[in-house]
Amino acid sequence: MQIADLYIRVSTDEQAEKGYSQRDQLERLEKYCNQNQITIGQVIFEDHSAKNFTRPEWIKYINYIKKEV
Repeated sequence: MQIADLYIRVSTDEQAEKGYSQRDQLERLEKYCNQNQITIGQVIFEDHSAKNFTRPEWIKYINYIKKEV
């Protein structure tokens, strides 16, 4: 069984308005996982810029992964 954690991020209102909202991303990823028999583990939402990786939820997730390995 495959398990995927979903990381969903939008950095600007413009992206959200063009169909890249967090809700849209989640729906697309859920559909993909369902079609490919992939179980969804965690869903992580972020709304920080892609300029660097100092994103609070990303950092929490990476720390979680490091503890689990």
